Amino acid sequence: MHVVPGLKVLYFGTPVVLISSRNEDGTANLAPMSSAWWLDQTCVLGLGDSSQTSANLRRERECVLNLPSSAMVDAVDRLALTTARPVVPERKARQGYRYEPEKFAVAGLTEQASELVSPPRVAECPVQLECRVAAVHPLAGTANATSFEVEVLRAHVEEELLIPGTHYVDPVGWDPLIMKFCEFFGGGRNVHPSRLAEGWEMPHRLDRASR
Repeated sequence: MHVVPGLKVLYFGTPVVLISSRNEDGTANLAPMSSAWWLDQTCVLGLGDSSQTSANLRRERECVLNLPSSAMVDAVDRLALTTARPVVPERKARQGYRYEPEKFAVAGLTEQASELVSPPRVAECPVQLECRVAAVHPLAGTANATSFEVEVLRAHVEEELLIPGTHYVDPVGWDPLIMKFCEFFGGGRNVHPSRLAEGWEMPHRLDRASR
């Protein structure tokens, strides 16, 4: 039997992306997000309007989409509930967000120079996509969010992830970090407690994941 519960969020499961961008003062910003989908050489990103990343994409028109593996969950979670905005929006402050200007250092990750865009890549990420913003679309309604269409200019992929002799990623070898309803999953199982889930007060039953 199906019911109509009025779901609070619709995060059924998408890959986690670490978006690197440039702040207005030229420093690097790094932000985790999980509202992204790809079609051909285009990626569509869904971002809240109050985020520093949104402001950077509107101004600089470029970014790098760094895709972490599930093994990188610790680094990703260290970025949760942080923002590069010096004045933390009231709603985010209530959820426990704090101002953090040194995102790479907090995550314990390494900046790697990009080839076609200004923002750095994350050296530890197996997949890095250098992108430029092609279009910006405010979402309808009261979501206070925007979808950014970005064109992938260059893809960097760890050689061991490629099927030998091809330009295709081996889907068996690639184990992306997935976020389902604000919790981290990899290989079909919960891999790490999520600070974001705590901030969003998600009523999860993760004890069932170990059965």
